[in-house]
Amino acid sequence: MKTKKIKVLLLIGFLALNTAVNAQTAAADDVAKAKEWVAFLALNDSSKENRLVQVVATHLSLIKDWHNSHPATTVPAGINPLDGKPLSELHRQIIADSAMPSTIHQDLMSGLRKDLSEAQVALILDKYTIGKVAFTMKGYQSIVPEMTAAETAEIQGLLEKAREQAVDYKSIKEISAIFEIYKTQAEQYLNNHGRNWRQMYADYTKKIKAEKAAKKQE
Repeated sequence: MKTKKIKVLLLIGFLALNTAVNAQTAAADDVAKAKEWVAFLALNDSSKENRLVQVVATHLSLIKDWHNSHPATTVPAGINPLDGKPLSELHRQIIADSAMPSTIHQDLMSGLRKDLSEAQVALILDKYTIGKVAFTMKGYQSIVPEMTAAETAEIQGLLEKAREQAVDYKSIKEISAIFEIYKTQAEQYLNNHGRNWRQMYADYTKKIKAEKAAKKQE
């Protein structure tokens, strides 16, 4: 009987130790990522760098912890009220993650702005979102013929809103889904200002296919 109790205690101790080790490893990974991103700014100011690493690493850890403790299953299956279709697992995970306390995001942004210019803050947010603002804008500029300054400014603003919102989500799939919300708004804006998004996209797709076909014939 004593032997069985000892085995149970040893197992509990092992699981607790393993959890602690995993937590330490995760925290170390967040710090390493934060250091890499902050180093990219080349601030040459160790005090600022240390503060910023702490701000970013803390945010990364908090969104990871929230995500891991709030899986998609915590959101009941149901329908999307916008289209009546069943909520996908991704939708349910986004809903779960979006319930994270707003102070987590606020602490990140205020911490960054304490030591950085807006341009530098944008560079850090780009690291979170793997440069999706510039990549997506380039796509719009390729699809929309002679994009005007007003169109560029509007779409750029929407993509920057997407970027700031997306930093609070853990997976690339979630980040992409957040960007899709704002891309839809961008395309609605174009349609409301004399453009035809579907036609422009169809024309662009046709052009790309023709270019590929031409290259194969060379």
